[in-house]
Amino acid sequence: MKKYRLFQNSLISGTLLLTGTGVASRFIGFYYKIFLSRTIGAEGLGIYQLVFPVFALFLSVSAAGIQTSISRFTAGCARDRQAKGYLTAGLSLSVTLALMGMFIIRANADWFCHVMMEDVNGAGLLHIMSLAIPLSAVHSCINGYYYGLKKAGIPAFSQLFEQFVRVSGVWLMMQVAAKQGQTPTPAHAVWGLVIGEVGATLFCLTAMLTSQPARQTAKRHAVTRYLPALRHLAGYYKNLLSLAIPLTANRLLGSIFTSLESLLIPLSLRAFGYTASDALSVYGILTGMVFSTIMFPAVLSNSLSVMLLPAISNACARGRVDLVRHAVRRTAEGCLLLGLICTLGFLLCGNWIGVHLFHNTLAGFYLETLAWICPFIFLGSTLGSILHGLGKATTTLLINLCASSVRILFIYLGIPLAGLRAYLWGMVISQIFAACAAWLCIRQNVRKCIRISE
Repeated sequence: MKKYRLFQNSLISGTLLLTGTGVASRFIGFYYKIFLSRTIGAEGLGIYQLVFPVFALFLSVSAAGIQTSISRFTAGCARDRQAKGYLTAGLSLSVTLALMGMFIIRANADWFCHVMMEDVNGAGLLHIMSLAIPLSAVHSCINGYYYGLKKAGIPAFSQLFEQFVRVSGVWLMMQVAAKQGQTPTPAHAVWGLVIGEVGATLFCLTAMLTSQPARQTAKRHAVTRYLPALRHLAGYYKNLLSLAIPLTANRLLGSIFTSLESLLIPLSLRAFGYTASDALSVYGILTGMVFSTIMFPAVLSNSLSVMLLPAISNACARGRVDLVRHAVRRTAEGCLLLGLICTLGFLLCGNWIGVHLFHNTLAGFYLETLAWICPFIFLGSTLGSILHGLGKATTTLLINLCASSVRILFIYLGIPLAGLRAYLWGMVISQIFAACAAWLCIRQNVRKCIRISE
Protein backbone atom coordinates (compact mmCIF):
# COMPACT_ATOMS: atom_id res chain seq x y z
CA MET A 1 0.00 0.00 0.00
CA LYS A 2 2.86 2.33 0.80
CA LYS A 3 4.38 1.79 -2.66
CA TYR A 4 1.04 2.59 -4.26
CA ARG A 5 0.97 5.82 -2.29
CA LEU A 6 4.52 6.78 -3.30
CA PHE A 7 3.76 5.93 -6.93
CA GLN A 8 0.61 8.05 -6.85
CA ASN A 9 2.28 10.96 -5.03
CA SER A 10 5.08 11.26 -7.58
CA LEU A 11 2.56 11.19 -10.42
CA ILE A 12 0.08 13.53 -8.76
CA SER A 13 2.59 16.17 -7.62
CA GLY A 14 4.31 16.35 -11.02
CA THR A 15 1.02 16.25 -12.92
CA LEU A 16 -0.54 19.00 -10.81
CA LEU A 17 2.50 21.24 -11.21
CA LEU A 18 2.60 20.74 -14.97
CA THR A 19 -1.16 21.17 -15.16
CA GLY A 20 -1.16 24.41 -13.17
CA THR A 21 1.49 26.07 -15.30
CA GLY A 22 0.04 24.44 -18.41
CA VAL A 23 -3.40 25.93 -17.74
CA ALA A 24 -1.85 29.37 -17.27
CA SER A 25 0.17 28.88 -20.46
CA ARG A 26 -2.91 27.72 -22.37
CA PHE A 27 -4.86 30.76 -21.18
CA ILE A 28 -2.10 32.99 -22.50
CA GLY A 29 -1.97 31.03 -25.77
CA PHE A 30 -5.77 30.99 -26.07
CA TYR A 31 -6.10 34.78 -25.87
CA TYR A 32 -2.98 35.12 -27.98
CA LYS A 33 -4.75 33.31 -30.84
CA ILE A 34 -7.75 35.60 -30.38
CA PHE A 35 -5.40 38.59 -30.49
CA LEU A 36 -3.75 37.31 -33.69
CA SER A 37 -7.10 36.58 -35.34
CA ARG A 38 -8.11 40.20 -34.76
CA THR A 39 -4.81 41.77 -35.83
CA ILE A 40 -3.55 39.72 -38.78
CA GLY A 41 -6.97 38.25 -39.71
CA ALA A 42 -8.10 34.68 -40.39
CA GLU A 43 -6.07 34.44 -43.62
CA GLY A 44 -2.92 35.73 -41.91
CA LEU A 45 -3.50 33.28 -39.08
CA GLY A 46 -3.80 30.48 -41.63
CA ILE A 47 -0.47 31.47 -43.24
CA TYR A 48 1.14 31.61 -39.78
CA GLN A 49 -0.19 28.13 -38.95
CA LEU A 50 1.29 26.72 -42.17
CA VAL A 51 4.78 27.40 -40.78
CA PHE A 52 4.27 24.94 -37.91
CA PRO A 53 4.29 21.66 -39.89
CA VAL A 54 7.81 22.52 -41.13
CA PHE A 55 8.87 23.51 -37.60
CA ALA A 56 7.36 20.33 -36.12
CA LEU A 57 8.99 18.16 -38.78
CA PHE A 58 12.54 19.35 -38.07
CA LEU A 59 12.00 19.51 -34.32
CA SER A 60 10.80 15.89 -34.40
CA VAL A 61 14.06 14.83 -36.06
CA SER A 62 16.36 16.90 -33.87
CA ALA A 63 14.80 16.81 -30.40
CA ALA A 64 11.56 14.90 -29.80
CA GLY A 65 12.91 11.35 -29.61
CA ILE A 66 16.13 12.44 -27.89
CA GLN A 67 14.20 14.31 -25.18
CA THR A 68 12.13 11.22 -24.35
CA SER A 69 15.24 9.04 -24.43
CA ILE A 70 17.06 11.35 -22.02
CA SER A 71 14.04 11.24 -19.70
CA ARG A 72 13.88 7.44 -19.63
CA PHE A 73 17.61 6.80 -19.11
CA THR A 74 17.98 9.60 -16.58
CA ALA A 75 15.16 8.05 -14.54
CA GLY A 76 17.19 4.85 -14.19
CA CYS A 77 20.51 6.49 -13.23
CA ALA A 78 21.80 5.81 -9.73
CA ARG A 79 24.32 8.67 -9.79
CA ASP A 80 24.03 12.32 -10.75
CA ARG A 81 27.13 12.10 -12.97
CA GLN A 82 25.49 9.41 -15.11
CA ALA A 83 22.36 11.52 -15.55
CA LYS A 84 24.46 14.49 -16.64
CA GLY A 85 26.34 12.24 -19.04
CA TYR A 86 23.06 11.36 -20.78
CA LEU A 87 22.13 15.05 -20.88
CA THR A 88 25.51 15.99 -22.40
CA ALA A 89 25.28 13.27 -25.04
CA GLY A 90 21.67 14.15 -25.84
CA LEU A 91 22.41 17.87 -26.12
CA SER A 92 25.33 17.34 -28.50
CA LEU A 93 23.23 15.06 -30.73
CA SER A 94 20.15 17.26 -30.67
CA VAL A 95 21.88 20.59 -31.27
CA THR A 96 23.94 19.13 -34.14
CA LEU A 97 20.80 17.83 -35.85
CA ALA A 98 18.96 21.10 -35.16
CA LEU A 99 21.72 23.22 -36.73
CA MET A 100 21.73 20.97 -39.78
CA GLY A 101 17.95 21.35 -40.01
CA MET A 102 18.20 25.13 -39.73
CA PHE A 103 20.66 25.32 -42.65
CA ILE A 104 18.54 22.92 -44.75
CA ILE A 105 15.44 25.10 -44.26
CA ARG A 106 17.29 28.32 -45.08
CA ALA A 107 18.86 26.81 -48.20
CA ASN A 108 15.59 25.28 -49.46
CA ALA A 109 12.98 27.73 -48.16
CA ASP A 110 11.41 28.22 -51.60
CA TRP A 111 11.01 24.45 -52.05
CA PHE A 112 9.40 24.02 -48.62
CA CYS A 113 7.21 27.00 -49.36
CA HIS A 114 6.05 25.48 -52.64
CA VAL A 115 5.55 21.90 -51.40
CA MET A 116 4.42 22.29 -47.77
CA MET A 117 2.87 25.77 -47.71
CA GLU A 118 0.74 25.54 -50.85
CA ASP A 119 2.56 28.24 -52.86
CA VAL A 120 2.06 30.82 -50.12
CA ASN A 121 4.80 33.45 -50.26
CA GLY A 122 6.26 32.34 -46.96
CA ALA A 123 9.98 31.81 -47.63
CA GLY A 124 10.74 34.77 -45.37
CA LEU A 125 8.66 33.21 -42.58
CA LEU A 126 10.61 29.96 -42.88
CA HIS A 127 13.92 31.86 -42.63
CA ILE A 128 12.75 33.42 -39.39
CA MET A 129 11.28 30.19 -38.00
CA SER A 130 14.48 28.20 -38.63
CA LEU A 131 16.27 30.23 -35.95
CA ALA A 132 13.99 28.74 -33.30
CA ILE A 133 14.91 25.08 -33.98
CA PRO A 134 18.36 24.93 -32.25
CA LEU A 135 17.00 26.91 -29.29
CA SER A 136 14.05 24.57 -28.95
CA ALA A 137 16.39 21.56 -29.10
CA VAL A 138 18.43 22.88 -26.16
CA HIS A 139 15.54 23.50 -23.83
CA SER A 140 13.78 20.26 -24.88
CA CYS A 141 16.80 18.21 -23.81
CA ILE A 142 17.08 20.04 -20.49
CA ASN A 143 13.36 19.46 -19.90
CA GLY A 144 13.82 15.74 -20.63
CA TYR A 145 16.63 15.62 -18.06
CA TYR A 146 14.44 17.11 -15.34
CA TYR A 147 11.45 14.92 -16.25
CA GLY A 148 13.69 11.90 -15.75
CA LEU A 149 14.68 13.20 -12.32
CA LYS A 150 10.95 13.65 -11.55
CA LYS A 151 11.56 17.38 -11.04
CA ALA A 152 8.83 18.98 -13.12
CA GLY A 153 9.30 22.53 -11.82
CA ILE A 154 11.86 23.81 -14.33
CA PRO A 155 10.10 22.34 -17.42
CA ALA A 156 6.75 23.62 -16.17
CA PHE A 157 7.86 27.18 -15.53
CA SER A 158 9.98 27.30 -18.70
CA GLN A 159 6.80 26.59 -20.70
CA LEU A 160 4.99 29.42 -18.93
CA PHE A 161 7.93 31.77 -19.37
CA GLU A 162 8.19 30.93 -23.08
CA GLN A 163 4.53 31.82 -23.63
CA PHE A 164 4.85 35.05 -21.68
CA VAL A 165 7.95 36.17 -23.60
CA ARG A 166 6.40 35.21 -26.94
CA VAL A 167 3.13 37.07 -26.42
CA SER A 168 4.81 40.12 -24.88
CA GLY A 169 7.31 40.29 -27.72
CA VAL A 170 4.66 40.08 -30.45
CA TRP A 171 2.45 42.65 -28.72
CA LEU A 172 5.41 45.04 -28.41
CA MET A 173 6.42 44.55 -32.07
CA MET A 174 2.88 45.19 -33.24
CA GLN A 175 2.63 48.33 -31.12
CA VAL A 176 5.83 49.66 -32.68
CA ALA A 177 4.58 48.71 -36.18
CA ALA A 178 1.25 50.50 -35.55
CA LYS A 179 3.06 53.69 -34.45
CA GLN A 180 5.13 53.56 -37.64
CA GLY A 181 1.99 53.15 -39.74
CA GLN A 182 2.75 49.53 -40.69
CA THR A 183 0.19 46.74 -40.92
CA PRO A 184 0.72 43.72 -38.61
CA THR A 185 1.78 40.64 -40.59
CA PRO A 186 2.33 36.91 -39.89
CA ALA A 187 6.08 37.68 -39.74
CA HIS A 188 5.54 39.41 -36.39
CA ALA A 189 3.97 36.23 -35.00
CA VAL A 190 6.84 34.06 -36.32
CA TRP A 191 9.40 36.37 -34.72
CA GLY A 192 7.42 35.86 -31.52
CA LEU A 193 8.08 32.11 -31.83
CA VAL A 194 11.83 32.77 -31.98
CA ILE A 195 11.76 35.24 -29.09
CA GLY A 196 9.80 32.78 -26.96
CA GLU A 197 12.35 30.02 -27.61
CA VAL A 198 15.18 32.39 -26.66
CA GLY A 199 13.41 33.11 -23.37
CA ALA A 200 12.76 29.42 -22.61
CA THR A 201 16.36 28.41 -23.43
CA LEU A 202 17.87 31.14 -21.26
CA PHE A 203 15.49 30.23 -18.43
CA CYS A 204 16.43 26.53 -18.55
CA LEU A 205 20.17 27.19 -18.78
CA THR A 206 20.07 29.72 -15.93
CA ALA A 207 17.99 27.44 -13.70
CA MET A 208 20.28 24.50 -14.39
CA LEU A 209 23.51 26.39 -13.72
CA THR A 210 22.24 28.05 -10.54
CA SER A 211 20.88 24.75 -9.17
CA GLN A 212 24.29 23.02 -9.22
CA PRO A 213 25.86 22.59 -5.76
CA ALA A 214 28.76 24.91 -5.04
CA ARG A 215 32.12 23.19 -4.80
CA GLN A 216 35.33 24.81 -3.61
CA THR A 217 37.49 22.83 -6.04
CA ALA A 218 35.21 23.28 -9.04
CA LYS A 219 37.60 25.51 -10.99
CA ARG A 220 40.79 23.77 -9.94
CA HIS A 221 39.68 20.27 -10.82
CA ALA A 222 37.15 20.91 -13.58
CA VAL A 223 38.96 18.74 -16.14
CA THR A 224 39.43 15.84 -13.68
CA ARG A 225 35.77 15.86 -12.73
CA TYR A 226 34.56 15.52 -16.32
CA LEU A 227 37.10 12.91 -17.52
CA PRO A 228 35.01 9.94 -16.25
CA ALA A 229 31.95 11.33 -17.99
CA LEU A 230 33.92 11.70 -21.23
CA ARG A 231 35.13 8.10 -20.97
CA HIS A 232 31.57 6.80 -20.79
CA LEU A 233 30.21 9.16 -23.44
CA ALA A 234 30.22 6.48 -26.14
CA GLY A 235 28.01 4.29 -23.94
CA TYR A 236 25.64 7.18 -23.36
CA TYR A 237 25.37 7.77 -27.11
CA LYS A 238 24.71 4.09 -27.75
CA ASN A 239 21.94 3.85 -25.15
CA LEU A 240 20.30 7.10 -26.20
CA LEU A 241 20.29 6.20 -29.87
CA SER A 242 18.88 2.72 -29.22
CA LEU A 243 15.69 4.36 -27.97
CA ALA A 244 15.82 7.74 -29.73
CA ILE A 245 15.93 6.27 -33.27
CA PRO A 246 12.56 4.41 -33.10
CA LEU A 247 10.98 7.28 -31.17
CA THR A 248 12.27 9.80 -33.71
CA ALA A 249 10.97 7.64 -36.55
CA ASN A 250 7.61 7.66 -34.78
CA ARG A 251 7.57 11.44 -34.45
CA LEU A 252 8.97 11.99 -37.93
CA LEU A 253 6.37 9.87 -39.68
CA GLY A 254 3.69 11.48 -37.53
CA SER A 255 4.92 14.94 -38.56
CA ILE A 256 5.00 13.92 -42.21
CA PHE A 257 1.40 12.74 -42.04
CA THR A 258 0.39 15.91 -40.18
CA SER A 259 2.14 18.01 -42.83
CA LEU A 260 0.35 16.04 -45.53
CA GLU A 261 -2.97 16.77 -43.83
CA SER A 262 -2.08 20.48 -43.65
CA LEU A 263 -1.25 20.47 -47.35
CA LEU A 264 -4.34 18.54 -48.45
CA ILE A 265 -6.95 20.48 -46.46
CA PRO A 266 -6.64 23.79 -48.40
CA LEU A 267 -6.38 21.87 -51.70
CA SER A 268 -9.49 19.81 -50.93
CA LEU A 269 -11.38 22.91 -49.82
CA ARG A 270 -10.61 24.50 -53.18
CA ALA A 271 -11.87 21.34 -54.88
CA PHE A 272 -15.09 21.78 -52.87
CA GLY A 273 -15.50 25.28 -54.31
CA TYR A 274 -13.57 27.68 -52.05
CA THR A 275 -11.22 30.30 -53.47
CA ALA A 276 -7.56 30.14 -52.39
CA SER A 277 -8.10 33.02 -49.95
CA ASP A 278 -11.27 31.47 -48.47
CA ALA A 279 -9.54 28.09 -48.11
CA LEU A 280 -6.73 29.68 -46.12
CA SER A 281 -9.24 31.56 -43.97
CA VAL A 282 -11.16 28.37 -43.15
CA TYR A 283 -7.88 26.56 -42.45
CA GLY A 284 -6.88 29.39 -40.10
CA ILE A 285 -10.22 29.16 -38.28
CA LEU A 286 -9.85 25.41 -37.87
CA THR A 287 -6.21 25.27 -36.73
CA GLY A 288 -5.79 28.65 -35.07
CA MET A 289 -9.14 28.92 -33.30
CA VAL A 290 -10.95 25.58 -33.07
CA PHE A 291 -8.08 23.17 -32.39
CA SER A 292 -6.51 25.50 -29.82
CA THR A 293 -9.84 25.65 -27.98
CA ILE A 294 -10.55 21.92 -28.16
CA MET A 295 -7.04 21.11 -26.94
CA PHE A 296 -7.17 23.63 -24.09
CA PRO A 297 -8.45 21.13 -21.45
CA ALA A 298 -5.93 18.53 -22.67
CA VAL A 299 -3.28 20.22 -20.54
CA LEU A 300 -4.16 17.81 -17.71
CA SER A 301 -3.87 14.65 -19.82
CA ASN A 302 -0.68 15.94 -21.48
CA SER A 303 0.88 16.63 -18.08
CA LEU A 304 -0.10 13.17 -16.90
CA SER A 305 1.40 11.65 -20.07
CA VAL A 306 4.76 13.32 -19.41
CA MET A 307 4.92 11.99 -15.85
CA LEU A 308 3.57 8.54 -16.74
CA LEU A 309 6.37 7.57 -19.14
CA PRO A 310 9.28 7.44 -16.63
CA ALA A 311 6.98 6.09 -13.90
CA ILE A 312 5.76 3.19 -16.06
CA SER A 313 9.32 2.48 -17.23
CA ASN A 314 10.55 2.23 -13.63
CA ALA A 315 7.61 0.05 -12.60
CA CYS A 316 8.26 -2.36 -15.50
CA ALA A 317 11.99 -2.49 -14.74
CA ARG A 318 11.20 -3.49 -11.14
CA GLY A 319 8.62 -6.06 -12.23
CA ARG A 320 5.80 -4.15 -10.53
CA VAL A 321 2.95 -5.17 -12.85
CA ASP A 322 0.45 -4.23 -10.13
CA LEU A 323 1.58 -0.59 -10.34
CA VAL A 324 1.22 -0.62 -14.13
CA ARG A 325 -2.33 -2.02 -13.96
CA HIS A 326 -3.24 0.50 -11.27
CA ALA A 327 -1.90 3.39 -13.39
CA VAL A 328 -3.70 2.21 -16.53
CA ARG A 329 -7.05 1.86 -14.75
CA ARG A 330 -6.88 5.21 -12.97
CA THR A 331 -5.67 6.95 -16.12
CA ALA A 332 -8.51 5.61 -18.25
CA GLU A 333 -11.14 6.55 -15.65
CA GLY A 334 -9.79 10.07 -15.21
CA CYS A 335 -9.39 10.79 -18.93
CA LEU A 336 -12.87 9.55 -19.80
CA LEU A 337 -14.44 11.64 -17.03
CA LEU A 338 -12.53 14.77 -18.05
CA GLY A 339 -13.36 14.17 -21.71
CA LEU A 340 -17.10 13.75 -21.10
CA ILE A 341 -17.20 16.96 -19.05
CA CYS A 342 -15.43 18.83 -21.87
CA THR A 343 -17.75 17.34 -24.49
CA LEU A 344 -20.77 18.57 -22.60
CA GLY A 345 -19.19 21.99 -22.14
CA PHE A 346 -18.39 22.43 -25.86
CA LEU A 347 -21.82 21.20 -26.92
CA LEU A 348 -23.46 23.78 -24.67
CA CYS A 349 -21.02 26.67 -25.12
CA GLY A 350 -19.32 26.04 -28.49
CA ASN A 351 -21.44 28.52 -30.41
CA TRP A 352 -21.03 31.15 -27.68
CA ILE A 353 -17.22 30.73 -27.74
CA GLY A 354 -17.14 31.13 -31.53
CA VAL A 355 -19.36 34.22 -31.60
CA HIS A 356 -18.20 36.12 -28.52
CA LEU A 357 -14.51 35.18 -28.25
CA PHE A 358 -13.47 34.69 -31.89
CA HIS A 359 -16.28 36.74 -33.52
CA ASN A 360 -16.74 33.84 -35.93
CA THR A 361 -19.89 31.71 -36.16
CA LEU A 362 -18.10 29.06 -38.24
CA ALA A 363 -15.66 28.48 -35.38
CA GLY A 364 -18.62 27.84 -33.06
CA PHE A 365 -20.10 25.27 -35.45
CA TYR A 366 -16.77 23.43 -35.74
CA LEU A 367 -16.40 23.42 -31.94
CA GLU A 368 -19.79 21.77 -31.49
CA THR A 369 -18.95 19.13 -34.12
CA LEU A 370 -15.55 18.30 -32.59
CA ALA A 371 -16.89 18.21 -29.02
CA TRP A 372 -17.26 14.42 -29.28
CA ILE A 373 -13.53 14.01 -29.81
CA CYS A 374 -12.49 15.12 -26.30
CA PRO A 375 -12.66 11.81 -24.35
CA PHE A 376 -10.70 10.00 -27.06
CA ILE A 377 -8.01 12.68 -27.48
CA PHE A 378 -7.33 12.71 -23.74
CA LEU A 379 -7.40 8.92 -23.47
CA GLY A 380 -5.28 8.38 -26.59
CA SER A 381 -2.44 10.68 -25.48
CA THR A 382 -2.07 9.08 -22.03
CA LEU A 383 -2.40 5.52 -23.30
CA GLY A 384 0.23 6.27 -25.94
CA SER A 385 2.59 7.43 -23.19
CA ILE A 386 1.95 4.20 -21.27
CA LEU A 387 2.79 2.19 -24.40
CA HIS A 388 6.08 4.10 -24.70
CA GLY A 389 6.77 3.32 -21.05
CA LEU A 390 6.16 -0.36 -21.81
CA GLY A 391 8.71 -0.14 -24.63
CA LYS A 392 6.11 -0.42 -27.40
CA ALA A 393 7.12 2.56 -29.55
CA THR A 394 6.55 0.58 -32.75
CA THR A 395 2.99 -0.27 -31.69
CA THR A 396 2.26 3.39 -31.04
CA LEU A 397 3.70 4.26 -34.43
CA LEU A 398 1.43 1.78 -36.24
CA ILE A 399 -1.66 3.03 -34.35
CA ASN A 400 -0.86 6.66 -35.16
CA LEU A 401 -0.19 5.90 -38.82
CA CYS A 402 -3.52 4.08 -39.14
CA ALA A 403 -5.35 6.99 -37.47
CA SER A 404 -3.61 9.49 -39.77
CA SER A 405 -4.52 7.39 -42.80
CA VAL A 406 -8.18 7.54 -41.79
CA ARG A 407 -8.03 11.35 -41.57
CA ILE A 408 -6.23 11.67 -44.91
CA LEU A 409 -8.86 9.45 -46.52
CA PHE A 410 -11.63 11.72 -45.23
CA ILE A 411 -9.70 14.80 -46.41
CA TYR A 412 -9.00 13.47 -49.90
CA LEU A 413 -12.37 11.86 -50.57
CA GLY A 414 -14.76 13.55 -48.15
CA ILE A 415 -13.97 17.28 -48.24
CA PRO A 416 -14.50 17.69 -52.03
CA LEU A 417 -17.97 16.16 -51.57
CA ALA A 418 -19.16 17.44 -48.16
CA GLY A 419 -16.77 20.26 -47.21
CA LEU A 420 -14.84 20.53 -43.97
CA ARG A 421 -17.57 18.66 -42.09
CA ALA A 422 -16.18 15.42 -43.57
CA TYR A 423 -12.75 16.13 -42.07
CA LEU A 424 -14.27 16.88 -38.66
CA TRP A 425 -16.01 13.51 -38.56
CA GLY A 426 -12.85 11.85 -39.85
CA MET A 427 -11.04 13.36 -36.87
CA VAL A 428 -13.61 11.90 -34.47
CA ILE A 429 -13.46 8.42 -36.03
CA SER A 430 -9.64 8.35 -36.14
CA GLN A 431 -9.33 9.37 -32.47
CA ILE A 432 -11.86 6.71 -31.41
CA PHE A 433 -9.85 4.10 -33.32
CA ALA A 434 -6.52 5.25 -31.81
CA ALA A 435 -7.81 5.20 -28.22
CA CYS A 436 -9.46 1.76 -28.56
CA ALA A 437 -6.42 0.22 -30.29
CA ALA A 438 -4.03 1.57 -27.63
CA TRP A 439 -6.27 0.23 -24.84
CA LEU A 440 -6.38 -3.26 -26.38
CA CYS A 441 -2.59 -3.32 -26.90
CA ILE A 442 -1.94 -2.25 -23.30
CA ARG A 443 -4.26 -4.95 -21.93
CA GLN A 444 -2.51 -7.57 -24.04
CA ASN A 445 0.98 -6.50 -22.90
CA VAL A 446 0.01 -6.28 -19.23
CA ARG A 447 -1.39 -9.83 -19.39
CA LYS A 448 1.91 -11.03 -20.88
CA CYS A 449 3.79 -9.35 -18.03
CA ILE A 450 1.52 -11.05 -15.49
CA ARG A 451 2.17 -14.49 -17.03
CA ILE A 452 5.94 -13.84 -17.04
CA SER A 453 5.95 -12.66 -13.42
CA GLU A 454 3.95 -15.72 -12.33
